[in-house]
Amino acid sequence: MASRSVMPSGRDESADSDQEEAPIAAANRKISKPRPDYGDRMEFREGTESPPNGRMSTDKEGELYRQLSKTLIGSDGHQLSNELSAPYEFPQFPIEQIETKLLTVQKEKEISTAAAPAREPSIGTVHDIDDDVDLNDFVPHFQRVNISGEDNTGVPTEDLQSASKLLIKALDIREKYMRVSRQGFPSNVNRFLSTINGKPVTEVQVMDRATIEDHPVHPPKIDRDPWDCEFLPDNGTVLKCVKGVFMVYENEANAEQNKNIDYGVPDLETFVRDMQLLCALIADGPLKSFCYRRLSYLSSKFQLHVLLNELRELAAQKAVPHRDFYNVRKVDTHIHAASCMNQKHLLRFIKKTLKTDGDSPVCKAGDKLMSLRDVFESMNLTAYDLTVDMLDVHADRNTFHRFDKFNAKYNPIGESRLREVFMKTDNHVGGKYFAKLIKEVFVDLQESKYQNLELRLSIYGRSLNEWDKLADWAINNNVYSDNVRWLIQVPRLYDIYRANNCVETFQQIIRNLFQPLFEVTKDPNSHPSLHRFLQYVIGFDSVDDESKPENPMFDVDVPTPDEWSDAENPPYSYYLYYMFANITALNHFREDRGLNTFVFRPHCGEAGPVQHLVSAFIMCESISHGLLLRKVPVLQYLYYLCQIGIAMSPLSNNSLFLNYNRSPLPDYLSRGLNVSISTDDPLQFHFTKEPLMEEYSIAAQVWKLSSCDMCELARNSVITSGFSHHVKQHWLGPNYTREGVAGNDMTRTNVPDIRVCYRYETLMTELSNIFRSVLNEVEEK
Repeated sequence: MASRSVMPSGRDESADSDQEEAPIAAANRKISKPRPDYGDRMEFREGTESPPNGRMSTDKEGELYRQLSKTLIGSDGHQLSNELSAPYEFPQFPIEQIETKLLTVQKEKEISTAAAPAREPSIGTVHDIDDDVDLNDFVPHFQRVNISGEDNTGVPTEDLQSASKLLIKALDIREKYMRVSRQGFPSNVNRFLSTINGKPVTEVQVMDRATIEDHPVHPPKIDRDPWDCEFLPDNGTVLKCVKGVFMVYENEANAEQNKNIDYGVPDLETFVRDMQLLCALIADGPLKSFCYRRLSYLSSKFQLHVLLNELRELAAQKAVPHRDFYNVRKVDTHIHAASCMNQKHLLRFIKKTLKTDGDSPVCKAGDKLMSLRDVFESMNLTAYDLTVDMLDVHADRNTFHRFDKFNAKYNPIGESRLREVFMKTDNHVGGKYFAKLIKEVFVDLQESKYQNLELRLSIYGRSLNEWDKLADWAINNNVYSDNVRWLIQVPRLYDIYRANNCVETFQQIIRNLFQPLFEVTKDPNSHPSLHRFLQYVIGFDSVDDESKPENPMFDVDVPTPDEWSDAENPPYSYYLYYMFANITALNHFREDRGLNTFVFRPHCGEAGPVQHLVSAFIMCESISHGLLLRKVPVLQYLYYLCQIGIAMSPLSNNSLFLNYNRSPLPDYLSRGLNVSISTDDPLQFHFTKEPLMEEYSIAAQVWKLSSCDMCELARNSVITSGFSHHVKQHWLGPNYTREGVAGNDMTRTNVPDIRVCYRYETLMTELSNIFRSVLNEVEEK
């Protein structure tokens, strides 16, 4: 603590008043308590026991503040609470808090110097590496920014402990849900949690890096029919949907006795309790202040890192032969299949189809079959008349905050019939035009070579045969590319189906969505096309307008899906919970059968209540958008600690919900969140045949991103994506799952080891700060 400056000697204007107050000060000294020993940490000032305070310029004021503090908090200094000062302001009084803090620091030193301390669960960049491994490979030389001293978080020890307990509780909840659903959770956070929970800690082994000769950059091409796969026999299990969640029974006898296989799926009551706990946690004032401070610190630290090391990072990139931003792998982790082409591509395709296949029947108008030429004649149009402007599929200023107008842009020339013909998998022509259009996009991908897509296809849940129709479409038209994997998006449209009497209860949507998946897992021969198609499906998405009014919170007494027959649409979190519960059971069932499992990656945080982000934090491996995280510092900090993938689409947000210059993407990137850039809907938002490069290009120009920033975003997109572990080993390096520099292969990612090391060390420091305070308290007890 800085000492108080001393006034120079000599007479001044205040001398008379000082002399008048001298008798009062002398009287106070006679009745004051014995002078406490503060050591050499601060000067002792006669007339007050408070620490130096710039606001107390006279002894009279010091006496006044001392009496006021006793009135407010009583004689016991430990009763001071946040009513006296704003959260995380260092209290100016009473002195007992300063003494408590000193005692705490002394205890921590005694604990650390006593017996051998418990090993921290981090794999420090140096300590865990064996002697036979060259340390220079894993500890790059650069200018590090560190905060020294016992209290390097900037908050009192008591506040750090209370904030840490709450954050660890949240991390524990997410770990539980990720583990039971077979989704990804960071190994470093898992080790810290294991230490707190008394579980054995698995040490990380560091291996030598493989060279490109040992492990080529390009995965081997599939030299067989991509739809070939092994068909397992029926395993004789019994399936039932009970209160919206599918149960698996080993046999009929167990089904009759209601003895289902326990996959550990959290029930609705558990989820509601965890959800309410986290909602209370993000509203906690002191925790919000703590997280905001840490996020601000992370931003400032990154700016310092860039100032000190930008030239080093650039030099490291220049030293890598052949590799640059253009030929590192990038994955568009959020893109919809129905709009994966640009508007000029769609226009050319429609014109070409009208000329070459104009007489083929494409749809029905009542009982009459209509050819494509008939459809255009009914609109008084010819192929020559068509222009990009006439298609009118591009988002404009009229779509801002108007999701209904944005959805209407999916209809070329405002005609829903053209959307059905060219952009649907289930139509009169079996989706052949949509398949041809997508395969043309695949050709462009193969030419660009380093770009990959995760396309969304829709399953609505209106009927049980939707899955079979979708799988038949993919296989019959051979819609496959090594550069593409599929996600299944489920629109939240129960209220519309209910109003049109398509379904009676919400459970019907659940059954239509998941029953075919459980059946094909039980007996692949029951849905052969679906079994083949699911090889390339990596997960599920939940889509719709998040800004629709809803009641975001619900209690345990909410109707279960078999009882939900109201016309009202269930809340976002209700949809997510029942999708999560069934995905969890399905993943266990498929894992037992040796089949691929699925992840849950919904649209979340684009608009609407922040509770959407809470439920996604609990149940989802990664999300798309995440704009609202900028308003919730606690959640943003938790997303950072867990490195939850966030696929952001700045151009899409610019047209719909948030102007480009207000996008939080550069802030997220500087703080170290796991963000990547995606396109969302190239048909609506982009102009070129390489929409992903268009996104990167605009972001780099507007936010002045460096080559290192761009390559880091590209690397994040590959890590977040659902491509197989084997493929990622070729793209990122065989050790990409290892932590820190050990997992980075700069010859493939073009991300300097300096940047990876900075991110890893910063994250480990944040985790250590949080867990250390709780570990010290546990050891003290």
